[in-house]
Amino acid sequence: MRGVIDAEPEHVCPRPQLVRQGWIDLCGQWGFAFDDEDRGRTGRWYDDAAAFDRSILVPYPPESQLSGIHAPQPHAVVWYRHEFDAPPLPPGHRMLLHFGAVDYRASVWINGILVGEHEGGQTPFSFDITETLQRDRQSIVIRAEDQPADVAQPRGKQDWRPEPHEIWYHRTTGIWQPVWAEVVPELHLTELHWTPDVVRTSVTCEGTLSRAGATVRVVLRHDDEVLADQSVRVDSTRFQFEVTIPALRHGQARNRLLWSPENPVLIDATVTTRPDQGPGDEVSSYLGLRDVGVADGRFLLNHVPYYPRMVLEQGYWPESHLAAPDAQALRREVELVKELGFNGVRVHQKAEDPRFLYWCDRLGLLVWGETANAYEFGPTAVERLTQEWLEIVRRDRSHPCIVTWVPLNESWGVSDIASSASQEHFARSLYHLTKAIDPARPVISNDGWETPDDSDVYGIHDYAPTGSSLRSRYGGSTAIQETLASGRPGGRRLVLGVVDVDRPVMLTEFGGLTYAPAEGENWFGYSTVTDGADLVRKLDDLVTAVLDSPALAGFCYTQLTDTEQERNGLLTADRSPKADPAEIRAVLTKPTKALPGDELRYHRENSLDQY
Repeated sequence: MRGVIDAEPEHVCPRPQLVRQGWIDLCGQWGFAFDDEDRGRTGRWYDDAAAFDRSILVPYPPESQLSGIHAPQPHAVVWYRHEFDAPPLPPGHRMLLHFGAVDYRASVWINGILVGEHEGGQTPFSFDITETLQRDRQSIVIRAEDQPADVAQPRGKQDWRPEPHEIWYHRTTGIWQPVWAEVVPELHLTELHWTPDVVRTSVTCEGTLSRAGATVRVVLRHDDEVLADQSVRVDSTRFQFEVTIPALRHGQARNRLLWSPENPVLIDATVTTRPDQGPGDEVSSYLGLRDVGVADGRFLLNHVPYYPRMVLEQGYWPESHLAAPDAQALRREVELVKELGFNGVRVHQKAEDPRFLYWCDRLGLLVWGETANAYEFGPTAVERLTQEWLEIVRRDRSHPCIVTWVPLNESWGVSDIASSASQEHFARSLYHLTKAIDPARPVISNDGWETPDDSDVYGIHDYAPTGSSLRSRYGGSTAIQETLASGRPGGRRLVLGVVDVDRPVMLTEFGGLTYAPAEGENWFGYSTVTDGADLVRKLDDLVTAVLDSPALAGFCYTQLTDTEQERNGLLTADRSPKADPAEIRAVLTKPTKALPGDELRYHRENSLDQY
C-alpha cells in the first residue's frame, strides 16, 4: 500500500494516521432543514425525505456562505439528509460511518434506524452501520443540536450573543468536518497511536482491535529503507508493544531521522492484522521521531533547547467559519505561517481538523493543542469539557507536530479559580489527566494567567503597547520573577501556588497590532497602526524586546489573520499580507539572546525550499 506522507491535499484522508484504501467521501450536497420548534423527532423526520426543504453543501456550517444556506441567526436544532450507494460488502466485512466533527450533539439514523448519538462539537465519532444497510440506496439522517446561548457547553470563540462582539465570532452549528465511510474486515484496527522515544531508540505502538485474537505486524520505512519489521500476538482487544529502530542507535547518523520544523522527516508505517480466521486488515500510517520536554527554563526538542516562535491561529475563514474552505486551504495555512518566519502555531480555542495537523507534521510546524472552553463553572461544564478534552488528546497524541497541551485559556470557565478551590482542583485535574494519558508532552493547565504552579510552562498574556514596557517586565530573570510574583498584565495573579524558577516562561499572547478603524466601524484590537510600514516598525519594537530577553523561552504573537471584527492579524481575513512578508519574516527570525549561538542553525534550516 502506498504511504500517506506524499498525498495531494484533496487526497488526504480525514483520519490521516489510520488510512485504508477505498474510503468513501460523503461530503457534498445534502438535504437540510431548520427545526426551531424542535418537532423533528416527534414528526419522524428521520424517515421523511419531504421534511428537508433546503440543500446544504457539507461540511460547511449553515451560518457560512459556502454552505449555500448563509443563515447566521441562532438556530438550536438542524437536520441533514443524504442518500448514497453502499458498495457490496465482501464476506466477513463491515461498513463504518465516520464524522470528523458535528457541533454539538448529534443523533444519526441510517434508513430510519437510530445507530447512535454523540456529544462534543470538536471530536470525531463512528458507527458500524452494517446491520441497517438495504439492498438499494442508503439514507443518512442527522439531527444536530447546538444551543447558541448555553455557556456550560464548550464553545470557544463562538459567540453566545446573537451578533459577534469583541473577540467572539459567528457560530459553527452542525457538521463542520468531513463525513466519510469505509469497508473494513470484521477484525480491524479501530485506534492506532505512536509514542517515540529517541533515547530508547524505539517507538511504542498502541492500538485497539474490534475483537480479540490476531497477529499484529508493524513495518516502518524511511524512503526505501526498512527501519523496523516486528510482529506480536494479540489475545485481547488492546495491544501495546515497543518497536526497536536500530538506525537510531548511531548517534551521529540518527539526526537524519529526527523530526523538527527545520527537518520534518516522517516515517511511513504499515500495520496489518492476521486474525485466527477471516480476512485481515491493513492500514497506512506515519509517525515522527522526536522527543519534547522542558528543563532549566527552556523548551526542549530532541533534548536540545529550542525557541518556539509561534503565532495565534484562530482557524477561522470568513466564507466557511471553523471549516476550512477546501483541502488546499489547510496546506496553504501552514505554508503562510512558515513564510512569515514562525516555527509554530497555538491553535486557539479549537481542535483543528486532523488534515491541518497532517500538514504541520509534513511541512514542519510546532502546534500547541487546545480545545474550546465553556464560560461557566459547574458539574455539567466540568463533565462536558473533560470528556471532550480527553477525546482530543486521544485523537491527536500521535502527531509529531503537537508539542504542548493547553486545556484552558485565561481562566475561561473557571473565572474564580484564584479563590475557588473546586475550580483550581478542576484545572489541576486537567493537567494530571492529560499527563496520565500522554506523559511525553508539556502541559499548561491554564494559559495566560492564574496558572496552577504544577504546569510545565508559565504562559503570560501581555498586550503592552511598546517594547520598553515588555523589557521592564521580561528583560531578564530578575524582572520575570518579579512579574510572576507581583505583576498582573491581565489584571490577575499569574501563578497560583509557589513559582518554580526553573520552569520555562513564555509570552504566549502579545502584540495584537491592528489598523486604525474607520469611524463607526465594528472592530476589536489592542494597539493601532496606520499602514504596513507602521505595522512592521511596531512589530519590530515588540518582537525585538521579547527576543532580547535571555530569560523568555519563546513567544506566541497575536495573531495570524483578521477574524471578523478582531482585526489584529498580520494577514487579512482572506489571507493577504498587511505588510511585505519578507519584512515581517526579517523581524520574526532575528536572533534571540535566550539561545545564543543557535540562530545560525535556525536561519539555515528554516528554508522554504524544503516544500
